[in-house]
Amino acid sequence: MWEKLSEGGEKEQCGWLKDKFGISWQIVPTVLGEMVQNKDAKKSESVIKAMLQMNKIDIQDLRKAYAGG
Repeated sequence: MWEKLSEGGEKEQCGWLKDKFGISWQIVPTVLGEMVQNKDAKKSESVIKAMLQMNKIDIQDLRKAYAGG
């Protein structure tokens, strides 16, 4: 979905992109919400920190940050 929507547009940070018509979209995997809402603040913070360094949100990298948090 990320690649198709961003074709001819712009890829931005934290899952945001603009399509070829200039419409902004944010592609967010549902697992991100589950990880961020975890009661373990260390895990949540680790996931947020990882996401802030991403353009396209990578679920595998989020899981690594979550496990290491």
